[in-house]
Amino acid sequence: MMIDPINKPEHIRKELLSMAEPEYQKFASSLIPNCDNLIGVRIPKIRKIAKRIARNCPIYYLDNVSPKYFEEFMVKALVIGNMKDDIEVLLEQAALFIPEINNWSVCDSFCSEFKIVRKHKERVWDFLQKYWQSDKPYEIRVAVVMFLFHFMEQNYLEKLFSIFEQIKNENYYVKMAIAWAVSICFVNFPKETMAFLRDNHMDDETYHKTLQKIRKSLRVDRETKETIILTLR
Repeated sequence: MMIDPINKPEHIRKELLSMAEPEYQKFASSLIPNCDNLIGVRIPKIRKIAKRIARNCPIYYLDNVSPKYFEEFMVKALVIGNMKDDIEVLLEQAALFIPEINNWSVCDSFCSEFKIVRKHKERVWDFLQKYWQSDKPYEIRVAVVMFLFHFMEQNYLEKLFSIFEQIKNENYYVKMAIAWAVSICFVNFPKETMAFLRDNHMDDETYHKTLQKIRKSLRVDRETKETIILTLR
């Protein structure tokens, strides 16, 4: 099979380096703590590269790339999300990639782009179960954010609440992901989520972060916010 030279890992790295913007690098680095491998390429440009690779032998790229820079991890995340292949092939690639994730930005972009979930929900649900018990924060966050983007439905709600309150991980980005997810549940299913918030076993920090996110949401009316302030502590 012929591989277009412009989609080979070594060319992609050169292409990314040529797109680096020093000022953007400073700005982006400030948003992603402890990320010292960011060269400063804007996400729309990364997305365009990833879509090109996904159309032209993505497995070759994924099998041969050894990411060094943040942008290369992001390309890899978006290539997997844009691939048109059998669900088992995509899940195999996801399983190889998820342990490499080490920041919220790559995690959340990977999850949002993995739209094939919508055609294979039960299979992906089963696939994600093993990540709840992981001791790696970003493996847990992948599961939480994947559910947030793709499983925000009535028939999953009770399962999600049960899982969220069982997670006992002290990592900030795990707690924030759960708070974010529950706050979106509140926007979509206020009655059910209010009942959960009144009787749950989330740790105090995650619980209060959840209430904070709901109170700051532009999608929650003032009267509801006041009710939360008065009745939930």
